[in-house]
Amino acid sequence: MLALRLARGSRPLVQLRRLLVAAASACSGFLLLYVLAEAAARPAGSFPQLLWALVPLAVTVQFAVAVARTDPATAPREGLDAAGLGPVRLTLVAAISTAVACTLGSALALAVFLHLRGDVTGLPFDGAGAGLLHAELPLPVGAALTLLALLPVAATAATALILRPRPRPAPHTVLPWGIALTACGLAALATTGPGGIGRPAGWALTAVGLALAGPGLAYACGALVQAVRPGAVRLLAGRTLQEEATRLGAPLGVLCAVAAGALSAVALGDRGLRVPLGPLTAPATALVVLCAAATLVTSAVEVHQSRTGVRETLAGLGAPGKVLRGAATLRAGALAAVSLPLVWGVAQLTSLALTH
Repeated sequence: MLALRLARGSRPLVQLRRLLVAAASACSGFLLLYVLAEAAARPAGSFPQLLWALVPLAVTVQFAVAVARTDPATAPREGLDAAGLGPVRLTLVAAISTAVACTLGSALALAVFLHLRGDVTGLPFDGAGAGLLHAELPLPVGAALTLLALLPVAATAATALILRPRPRPAPHTVLPWGIALTACGLAALATTGPGGIGRPAGWALTAVGLALAGPGLAYACGALVQAVRPGAVRLLAGRTLQEEATRLGAPLGVLCAVAAGALSAVALGDRGLRVPLGPLTAPATALVVLCAAATLVTSAVEVHQSRTGVRETLAGLGAPGKVLRGAATLRAGALAAVSLPLVWGVAQLTSLALTH
């Protein structure tokens, strides 16, 4: 009840973020149900489709955790311990709020899926969705409920794990490991023939490598910004990037991996590459890109909120507002200047590896 009361009393922007989590959960749940219907109709070759469907689920979970971290209702405040709202209780509130939003999305996905199949109120849209969703075959109820429960359970567990009370880790980088995994993934793609098991393994290694390289990439950007006799703006921008490399770099790495995969998929799609999720491949790709971008934006909001005290201190010392705005612009420009060429290069190497 406490989680519901805090959710009901939140600001409209916070409510909007929760609704976006529910919408992303609904789209991921619908995609899982589509894969289940395909598996019931054509069992052969359904397992790779399920693996591809787990990618939207993973980025949706990441987005749900990012929204939970920026929720003002779960932020520690002075005096809440006396009311029984310590760090552990606030973590529980955040997990419950995430579970409610994701469960609402999964329920909506099931309702829409059954409606399009004609299992609820007849066939809408002149039965256009009946063939796509294999309405002629019965839907395994147990399997459907199990798949729909994956996202709420995973998002709730991830929220509780990430937000559990613990000391904040020092900034660190894993850039060499990320680069090594990316190189291994590209090698696996280049040395495996079409249809080989090395193809999905190569895709996975490349994506995981880019995701792991994100914090190191953000830390390196901070070092480059403040290199060679930096001024106040460059020092502020560079030190902030280095301090927030872990929180901001992880979603940045995931977005780079998603963007590189999308670019290479578009390039290979023009050459007749078979799409993994059939007609829902494009919507699934759009969902993954939007969730990854929304996670990065939400993490940037979290970083902005966590540095309120620093901004107040600088303002008290007489620092002009243009210094803070200039530092923020410089941080964004440095990340874009490094990330965009990296994404383009990995996409080109992936395309070359898959076509030769």
